[in-house]
Amino acid sequence: MVAMLSILIVDDDAQIRQLLREYLSGFDMSVVAVADGKAMADALEKESFDLVILDLMLPGEDGLSLCRSLRAKSDIPILMLTARGEAMDRVVGLEVGADDYIVKPFEPRELVARIQTILRRTRGGRESIKEQKEAVFMGWHLNFVLRQLVSPEELVIPLSNAEFRLLTVFVEHPNRVLTREFLLDEARGRNMDIFDRSIDILVSRLRQKLNDDPRTPSLIKTFRGEGYLFDAKVTR
Repeated sequence: MVAMLSILIVDDDAQIRQLLREYLSGFDMSVVAVADGKAMADALEKESFDLVILDLMLPGEDGLSLCRSLRAKSDIPILMLTARGEAMDRVVGLEVGADDYIVKPFEPRELVARIQTILRRTRGGRESIKEQKEAVFMGWHLNFVLRQLVSPEELVIPLSNAEFRLLTVFVEHPNRVLTREFLLDEARGRNMDIFDRSIDILVSRLRQKLNDDPRTPSLIKTFRGEGYLFDAKVTR
């Protein structure tokens, strides 16, 4: 089982937002829908998304300007959505950093196909977090080369192979609920016989090493009946 895709929709049309929220949810996508650039900035500050669907015509700052600003500081995939069909609008949208462009009215299934195509293309061409040297969160450093966890006090915290793999999964997918099945698949070692309950045990061990109070955890949060969420902003 794979983690649910997280999509941010920015469109001032409430009906469009509701339609896309309902339709995309049927394709295992978690959707946050907002009406303008300010709300978009707030959403991006709070959590990570796999892709942004951005309307061109918005109140206040328009979609082209928002696309340009977002691309300057992030490589998140962007799909432009607009009622305009002129070729020049499409060209400008792509020039400022959009990955694709779809014109209203459209078939929702086409939108899903475009999302899937964009993600296959962009993920294939980007370096995964595992291929980079380290990830940083809340003062902690996880070094993928040395396989070390370093505390904010610069102390090396020893991790077992299973704990390292599980923490790597969490920092790759911050701010979203990950099911136990997904964690099992991603954290399973080549020679490791891992089972459902072992995920809970590994989470408990990680919480201890991260000084995350198991009674009121602030970093690795439990969502009963669903899984776990790594609640931190991760930088690389």
